[in-house]
Amino acid sequence: MTVSEISRATAYTTIDGEHRHELEVKRSRFITVLRRAASEDEARALVAALRREFHDARHHCSAFVLGPDRTTQRSSDDGEPSGTAGLPMLEALVKCETHDGPADLSDIVAVVVRYFGGILLGSGGLVRAYSESVAAALGTATLVRRQRLRVLGIEVPHAVAPRLENDLRGAGVVVLGADYGMSCAALRVAIEDSAARASDFAGRLAGLTGGTCVALPLGTSWIDLR
Repeated sequence: MTVSEISRATAYTTIDGEHRHELEVKRSRFITVLRRAASEDEARALVAALRREFHDARHHCSAFVLGPDRTTQRSSDDGEPSGTAGLPMLEALVKCETHDGPADLSDIVAVVVRYFGGILLGSGGLVRAYSESVAAALGTATLVRRQRLRVLGIEVPHAVAPRLENDLRGAGVVVLGADYGMSCAALRVAIEDSAARASDFAGRLAGLTGGTCVALPLGTSWIDLR
């Protein structure tokens, strides 16, 4: 995915795939589904799919945050009293402090499916239940760091490619892959998107290859760092 020039963020955190968690509050079941989403269409598609899967549930409340700068934020109470479900869910997403420290969670949709247990929770009880449902799910989900990096291509002889790839990984360089053609191999790597880092990498590459290889710029992309 090519990085938009509009985005100012250089990194954020997102979820790795899909995660589910269930919480029971006074006999009501709150089933939270978290999923990674890159667009509003993907987020709404999850809500629609869960409506079909849990067709007998009373509510399918949702919230999502999208974009590196978290510019798209939406929520829905889906029949619960106004402000008691969607907004608390959205706040749980927006305020979640990730393993990297700051609250920077994005490209994530949360849907809480509620099966009513017969006991009214009241407005305050609903706010707590929906907020805690999302927070508990986030606490057990696998999150990944996503960073905007500069992608470089390196053409290298077949015989040299495995050793160079191993040396680069050992030096902490993100190696995205290697394509082996008829005459040579093409390594794709990603580094911090800065002129200083590019200069440092050029020197390291020259040292590893005796000055026989150079890195060609291939643009910038958002890369998952696991």
